Amino acid sequence: MRYPLRYAAYEWLQQKKSGTDDELLEVLNKNGTRCSPDELDKVLMQLEILGLVTVRWVSKEKRRVEVVEKTAEEPRMPKISE
Repeated sequence: MRYPLRYAAYEWLQQKKSGTDDELLEVLNKNGTRCSPDELDKVLMQLEILGLVTVRWVSKEKRRVEVVEKTAEEPRMPKISE
């Protein structure tokens, strides 16, 4: 069974916190997961829609991918009127 590509990509990004799309593609292909640039685009789009990463253009050919740091929301206390 093949390990889903988006999980492998997200795990690497969690360790690094940020990186370029070229670095991510190289790491995925080095680990034995065959990934084309088109497949990487789909994976990054899925992760961005889920709110797990942000993707920003650095230059015409490079993109920067960063993990979204979620902060724990404080529970809202209901107002008690006296």
